[in-house]
Amino acid sequence: MTRKQFNLTRTALLTFASELDDNSIDVQADYFDTTIRWHLGHALVTMEKFLFRYPVKSENIPAGYAELFSSGTSPKDWTEEPPSLETLLEALELQQQRINEFNDLFWKSNVQFKVPFGSVETQGDLLIMLSFREAELLGKIKGMYQVISRDKNE
Repeated sequence: MTRKQFNLTRTALLTFASELDDNSIDVQADYFDTTIRWHLGHALVTMEKFLFRYPVKSENIPAGYAELFSSGTSPKDWTEEPPSLETLLEALELQQQRINEFNDLFWKSNVQFKVPFGSVETQGDLLIMLSFREAELLGKIKGMYQVISRDKNE
């Protein structure tokens, strides 16, 4: 159940994002304080932080992504070139594969740190919470894209 929910959410994110282009993902739409590129990177970094203990124990994605996409960061403050849409999509796909390689014993094991959202005891609980968060991000990305598309057509 746990991985099914995650795969449904991640596949929906990848499918929607694969239809976007580099120009639209950097538009700062009205009513939003970040961009679509930031949200895609944030989905990647958040999952990596909680499941792989990035950046301390994970080198699966560049360490600099934490400074670009962690909570509290903003595209307005970026001093380095962010990864391309293609690079982010590839990293999200590879991360999905790595997450699916965890065995059932891992998902039943207890989380060894305090999770700031809700009641999370096992790694499986954590993945459910993270999948819910990612679904929220996908909804925000879709809303941002609607605003951007409307503005282009006006």
